[in-house]
Amino acid sequence: MAGTWLIVGLGNPGPRYEATRHNIGQMVIDELAARRGETLRAHKANARVAETWLRPGAAKLVLAKPNSFMNVSGGPVSSLAKFYDVPAERVVVVHDELDIPFDTIKLKTGGGHGGHNGVRDVAKALGTPEFPRVRVGVGRPPGRQDPADWVLDPFGSAERTQLPLLIGDAADAVELLVEDGLLAAQQKHHAPRA
Repeated sequence: MAGTWLIVGLGNPGPRYEATRHNIGQMVIDELAARRGETLRAHKANARVAETWLRPGAAKLVLAKPNSFMNVSGGPVSSLAKFYDVPAERVVVVHDELDIPFDTIKLKTGGGHGGHNGVRDVAKALGTPEFPRVRVGVGRPPGRQDPADWVLDPFGSAERTQLPLLIGDAADAVELLVEDGLLAAQQKHHAPRA
């Protein structure tokens, strides 16, 4: 679908959080940039950004990682959407999702935030929850571990072996969403794996 799309990976800034579950959205942005040989650079909207294309002659992509902490992601996202004149329906937010098992991707537009404070803040800043989301499953913590601590932990060793595939699948989902729309991306990524 033509036009400019803003693809935002949610996470927390700094090396302490880089490899944590909460930052999988930013890992997906890194993958999308790497596929295109792009480097993210500082932007005045308190984010790092790479302007690129889905493929030659196709939609323009603005890949972005807010420099703010997760719970206040809305400001940078809203500023970028205004700067690039991108409507909410073309702001794709990629984020971790506790209620989806690890190694699973789900896509949706709109709806609630499911307790995800980053998504809540983006919806508030955009003035609508009606934006597409690529929800990357990180699963619930084992035992009685607090979910807030779980998402700030690095992936376990077994998960790390699967992580490149999961990040690749999420990047594929973003590309398909932009190219063919939400339904096509849902049909491919919500189906059980063969």
